[in-house]
Amino acid sequence: MIVEVKHLTKKFPVGKAYFTALKDLNLSFAEAEFTGLVGPSGSGKTTLLNIIGSLDVPSEGEVIVLGKSVGRLSPPEAALLRKQELGFIFQNYNLLPVYTVFENVEFPLLLLDMPARERKKRVLESLSWLGLSDKVNSRPAQLSGGECQRVAIARAMVKRPRLVLADEPTANLDSVNSHNILQAMLKLNQELKTSFIFATHDEKVIGYLKRIIQLEDGRVAEDRLV
Repeated sequence: MIVEVKHLTKKFPVGKAYFTALKDLNLSFAEAEFTGLVGPSGSGKTTLLNIIGSLDVPSEGEVIVLGKSVGRLSPPEAALLRKQELGFIFQNYNLLPVYTVFENVEFPLLLLDMPARERKKRVLESLSWLGLSDKVNSRPAQLSGGECQRVAIARAMVKRPRLVLADEPTANLDSVNSHNILQAMLKLNQELKTSFIFATHDEKVIGYLKRIIQLEDGRVAEDRLV
């Protein structure tokens, strides 16, 4: 399994009390899944995604990602896991505005101390996957929203991560761009066997998922294959 979630509970302090965002969750995710955490705002989707991505830790229970228990990792160990094995796609792109498309996509490889020749090959290959070969020297301000999101996907995929976590990746896109983005991600899932886990309530995204995990009030209400 890529991810195992065992009796996961997550609590956040609210004044002198606690808000329980996730309640005794048990889930597992296999290699090459294309899965969505679906539910309304406040259902726990993003909280679960953040814990799987080692950006947060459980209050109770355990989450094992690629053989590592995220709650037991030191901050440097968690950073190393994210750097080497995970890709992140956010709804707001998070591109560096002063950098070109090439430089934005190259950035994760610089953190891995990869040789320049291999970095260039990986970046150009990733941009080709996403249909961005003609945008290599453009900056984010010169791109459409759909193009910016494709750059963000190329950046997430450039290091060939085993797991990509996508939080509402189509929230700022129109219908045509959303479908283009989702088709590109599904192709990468099929060709590279990369696992994708989405947090979404977008019906366009839901239509592409191979597995849907419905969350309600911090619990799994339904878990079904499509």
